[in-house]
Amino acid sequence: MTRRGWALFLAMCLVWGIPYLLIKVAVRDISPASVVFLRTAIGALVLMPIAIGRGRLRELLPLWPAIIGFTLAETAIPWLLLSDAELQLSSSLSGLLIAAVPLVGAVIAAIIGQERLDLRRLAGLLVGLAGVAALLGLDLGGGNLRAVGEVGIVVLGYAIGPMIVARKLSGVRQLDVIAVSLAICALGYAPFGISQLPDRLPGPDVVASIVVLGLICTATAFVLYFSLIGEIGPVRATVFTYVNPAVAVLLGVTVLGEPLRSAMALGFVLILAGSYFATRKPGSAENVLSDTAAPGAGG
Repeated sequence: MTRRGWALFLAMCLVWGIPYLLIKVAVRDISPASVVFLRTAIGALVLMPIAIGRGRLRELLPLWPAIIGFTLAETAIPWLLLSDAELQLSSSLSGLLIAAVPLVGAVIAAIIGQERLDLRRLAGLLVGLAGVAALLGLDLGGGNLRAVGEVGIVVLGYAIGPMIVARKLSGVRQLDVIAVSLAICALGYAPFGISQLPDRLPGPDVVASIVVLGLICTATAFVLYFSLIGEIGPVRATVFTYVNPAVAVLLGVTVLGEPLRSAMALGFVLILAGSYFATRKPGSAENVLSDTAAPGAGG
């Protein structure tokens, strides 16, 4: 992988490792629907003027079914379910469970014939799944099973979103797609998000969380993410979700005082090992991440 690819990869590990903490803080005072509305509205307000200024939004009109599908898979459904799940789950556990995205993405890619699952990659997937099982079996305890199911749907959406972009939206400007997708999501959530806003202004920590979610973890992050996809492809681009859980756990433990349990460490080690073998370029002992076709995930 190139230096630019590694730089983008490390940036994504950070900017999509932070949202789990920010969402956990935001849902203390704001409903999940309002969180999604505010996050996407801020992102759209930043990116839409840029997209409009380029004057090529008309090119997206024939592609509206794919853009709607991408919006549902990548933002509209996952961000609502993730926000709702974090009412019950810790930000650390939520972040760790999202690490299953590359596993699901690799399986989907194999099913549709985009990737080939040889024995080495299959072994990596099984090791990664063992890590997820360790999290659920050893660390979930009496947690809310509905919340875990919601995160499972989030994982599926994050794996499907990149495939839609790769197969249907790769020939258009990526920034335009992001901007329009965020605008559609914000408009769709506006009636619910606005009506559910609290009567009083939330505390400064909640306000700051929403602003950072919109500006950094949405507008900036999607631009970085599509650049990463262009460098290393859709399946391997999601491998940063194996690393950003470490950021989520670190922040959850140090900032929110969430417990750090042995199952978290065990699960994280297993999914990191699984990511190495499941995404290693065939015929190379040096590259963990390499090139594929081209897009998802967002915390």
